[in-house]
Amino acid sequence: MLLKTGDKVRVIAGKDKGKEGTIKQVLAKSNRVVVEGVNKIKKHVKPANGQPGGIKDSDGPIDASNVMVLDPSTNEPTRLGVKVEDGKKVRFAKKSGKVLD
Repeated sequence: MLLKTGDKVRVIAGKDKGKEGTIKQVLAKSNRVVVEGVNKIKKHVKPANGQPGGIKDSDGPIDASNVMVLDPSTNEPTRLGVKVEDGKKVRFAKKSGKVLD
């Protein structure tokens, strides 16, 4: 998976299609990502250790295939590629060729 925490992405499929946000967490084993402000879920929490209980809003994971990284120069969705520069692998945007890392 070429996605990393902190990448700006746009959702391209599902109920939140068109929304943008940054990746908060990458779940590589299940090929899912948690995007800030996308796939809001409500979780019922019991009070424990002085913390109040109640219904908490949080962001749920969505499949990595449903998001595309935004190109840093044009702010449009783009695919990612990998190339070797100075002996290190770097990610780049396929549309503009700009390096992301």
